[in-house]
Amino acid sequence: MPYDEKLAARIRALLSDVKDVSERKMMGGVCFMVQDRMCCSASGKGGMLVRVGPDAQRLAASEPHVTPMQMGARTMKDFVRVTAEGYRTDAALKKWIKRGLDFVVAMPSKPPARKRASAKAAPKRVPMAR
Repeated sequence: MPYDEKLAARIRALLSDVKDVSERKMMGGVCFMVQDRMCCSASGKGGMLVRVGPDAQRLAASEPHVTPMQMGARTMKDFVRVTAEGYRTDAALKKWIKRGLDFVVAMPSKPPARKRASAKAAPKRVPMAR
């Protein structure tokens, strides 16, 4: 199922002045990553996903047009799904993106990723003489 490209463009415009933003196609939509962490997504199942954190999820899910994010039978503790009515206006969309940004930038720094050796850099194996 394709994601809402108009929503993605609206999110992209609101994140245009934020540092360290990237996009990744995942979970059936396009995810907007901030500091290499998922902030929000234009979902392929409709609506948008917003990372609000486990403490804010219950409060956010009590708002109109918002439910906890389900992945199969599992509820994702950091995320909520917002239907189109919940971000219809620019002000409402901006509010949801700000919630996602506030949570992501407050997260502790990730340890540096270990670099995997590429096939070119791998040592050559020499057969042992018998």
